Amino acid sequence: MPKKSLDSLLLFFLVIAKIEIDSLADNVLPDRIADVQRLIAGWQWQSFFRRLDHPQTDPITMLLWVSAFGLLGVYLLVSMWRGTSGWAFPVKLITLYAIIALLVVGKTGLLISLRHQSVPWSYSHDGSVIQTETTIEYFLGGKNPYVEDYVDTPMAQWGINEYRTALYHYPYLPLMFVFSAPFFSLAHSTIGWFDERMVYLPLFALMLALVPLMVRGKREKLLAVMLIGLNPIMAEDVIFGVSDPFVLFWMVLAVWLLAKHRPQPLWASAALGLACAAKPTAWFLVPFWLLFLLKDVWGTRLIPPISRWMSLAKIVLRRAWALPTVALAFLLPYFVWNPFAMYDDVWRWSAGQGETGYQIWGWGASNLVLAFGWVADRFQYFPFIVPQAIIGVPLLIWLFRRQLKANTLGTMLWGYAIFLFVFFYFSRFMQPNYLGFLGSVLVLGYFLDAHVMREA
Repeated sequence: MPKKSLDSLLLFFLVIAKIEIDSLADNVLPDRIADVQRLIAGWQWQSFFRRLDHPQTDPITMLLWVSAFGLLGVYLLVSMWRGTSGWAFPVKLITLYAIIALLVVGKTGLLISLRHQSVPWSYSHDGSVIQTETTIEYFLGGKNPYVEDYVDTPMAQWGINEYRTALYHYPYLPLMFVFSAPFFSLAHSTIGWFDERMVYLPLFALMLALVPLMVRGKREKLLAVMLIGLNPIMAEDVIFGVSDPFVLFWMVLAVWLLAKHRPQPLWASAALGLACAAKPTAWFLVPFWLLFLLKDVWGTRLIPPISRWMSLAKIVLRRAWALPTVALAFLLPYFVWNPFAMYDDVWRWSAGQGETGYQIWGWGASNLVLAFGWVADRFQYFPFIVPQAIIGVPLLIWLFRRQLKANTLGTMLWGYAIFLFVFFYFSRFMQPNYLGFLGSVLVLGYFLDAHVMREA
């Protein structure tokens, strides 16, 4: 009897959604088809690609899509024939990785190549690629990226003039450019050029390799990999070079290390410290993380007796001292160098303060502030921290209570994702890429609780 499977059904729709989103995203790249023609002009197989010309897409993208649909057919047939039994599971997993390689890695490689033959401000994200590459140059040149501006860099050519406030601010944390600097130097000394996605892409691949190691159950492994690897928003973030997959890698690595070496969580805490040194979004995981590390000694009461506070502090310090140590190793030098410059770039700009604060933007409740006329324009300051605190503090208490009742890795990740979603919703801007990031965290949390690693 034919075997119907949830993973096949889901993969079918994920592949269709990914390709449809790609086709829509390509429409905002008006020179893409002509640039691809220039790219393949010197190729030995250019006639093969030219026969794939299409009025709405380029021949390389079309070949990636056609190949992905072919592999989808293989996946469906194997699933109908054997489900996940015997040889079918590794075949399906390899096929799934191949589909992700075509639709995400292949497309990313194409945009990197097109950018290389075009101009530095093309085919990429503004801050996470274009601006971060400049911060690497500042770093290698001994300059402070939080002090310098970006008005005479490729960043100045990207976007709409009135919204280019990031030309005076670098909103990310030091790990972004410090970690990438050796790869920047290596690439320039070998091939003569660099694209920040040369760092993001391998980390994305390593993250996907870790996912099935954390999840038990064949079908669950497949579901987790496809939901993260073909996450409709996260996949586009990888292609255009948004920084969220970079942060997510360190968080997934931390969770994997924690699940694998739970009695000795220092390496896991160190990995989370790296995430915290990359982007403030990782900071919100820390309280849930510490609560999980204390699951065997905290109990179920939200506030332990005062007599136990000192012993709990000693235990959490012993188990998690690597987290602040690693994070501060990257953060403190720049904060000491110029405290206000770092605070201004990372916090004041995103809060809409100062003369060049970030605009009210995105898909969150901040649009209601505009609609009701509570501010004169998108650039005016509004105290979003007030609704965030009014809603966020009770929510945080409730999530802590929930975690204390079922203190698992999955509950920890879901508490973090739900709290951060609400925080973003009431913030000055809730960008689509934030939702893709949170979606991947929710997927991992769900499948960790469904089939989590055995306790060490």
